Amino acid sequence: MKRTKRLLAAILSCAMVFALTACGGSDGTADGADSGSLKAIPKEDLKIGFVYVGPVGDEGYSYAHDQGRKKMMENLGLSEDQVIIKENVPENADCEKALNDMVDQGCNVIFSTSYGFMDFTLNVAKQHPDVYFFHCSGYKTADNMSAYFGRMYEMRYLSGIAAGLKTESNKIGYVAAMPLPEVTRGINAFTLGVRSVNPEATVEVKWTNSWFDPTGEKQAAVELLNSGCDVLGQHCDSAGPVVAAQEKGAWAVGYNADTLSKGPDAYLTAPLWDWGIYYTDQVQKIIDGTWKAENYWGHGHMDEGIVKLDKLSANCAEGTQEAIQKAQEEIDNGKHVFAGPLKDNEGNVKVQEGATMTDDEMLSMDWFVEGVIGSVPKTES
Repeated sequence: MKRTKRLLAAILSCAMVFALTACGGSDGTADGADSGSLKAIPKEDLKIGFVYVGPVGDEGYSYAHDQGRKKMMENLGLSEDQVIIKENVPENADCEKALNDMVDQGCNVIFSTSYGFMDFTLNVAKQHPDVYFFHCSGYKTADNMSAYFGRMYEMRYLSGIAAGLKTESNKIGYVAAMPLPEVTRGINAFTLGVRSVNPEATVEVKWTNSWFDPTGEKQAAVELLNSGCDVLGQHCDSAGPVVAAQEKGAWAVGYNADTLSKGPDAYLTAPLWDWGIYYTDQVQKIIDGTWKAENYWGHGHMDEGIVKLDKLSANCAEGTQEAIQKAQEEIDNGKHVFAGPLKDNEGNVKVQEGATMTDDEMLSMDWFVEGVIGSVPKTES
């Protein structure tokens, strides 16, 4: 799962800078690639595959994708026998086998939902030019393969506001999965949200080096709480940090799913994915014969969009709703989360006053903003 320096260079060479909006209205993408020999598929002839890196019961990342699948099926009136799912698929050659198995079972549309599936998905897409492929969180495309993701950093910024207003110790912990730009970007956005309402607060990071490790995630959370943190954030796939906060009398911002039931006295809110919006939109285009391959990076605007913030719990501090509403409106009106001036946590100016980070810069982010305690592990060259 590591993103190497060569990989970062490849990202920077890819055309991933688009004027994006949510699926509702403009589809948020640049013009797509020619779909070549792909033909429209009548709804009754659709057979759709979903490949997940974890279990759908993880109350995390794979769960969110599966909820999106269900929403798509409901929206389009698809039957259960029109969908195949594969859970717990590792990010290695087993992924390619799983994809080929789906093609052999008659799938003509396949969603591959983890970053490490990218090259395997591209390989299979090239072998089956008459099948529609989608890869989540990567950047490679083909005539019959789109890449898709959402600007989750916007929701992490908003969730940081909830954390910044709630902390009493001004020490916030963050359980982070892999040292990739996606995760680093989220930590930075969360911290900027925290410090927009509480400039004295800091965010301490602990890495688990795994996307889904309930035991390790809870252990990292406990270590942060024992060090004096009283609010937690997370970019990992289990509810471990929320459970730890509940047990320790602290508070937590979750991720991927509403985990209030896991921490009724701890849970504040969570950045959420609404994949069903994208899945419905793309499959409908396949039915209509209007689909084109694209590289999608969608926003979340108020109550519409691929990314959202969960409802605030009663555990949130007074004034949180108003502060988040104001920040959301500013983002909707064009405010950039990573607008300058910004310094890293060593005091170096990274974004000048009056400037904003480009998509390419965000996609290769390997530094922490002021207020973050910790460092981004260097990847191998």
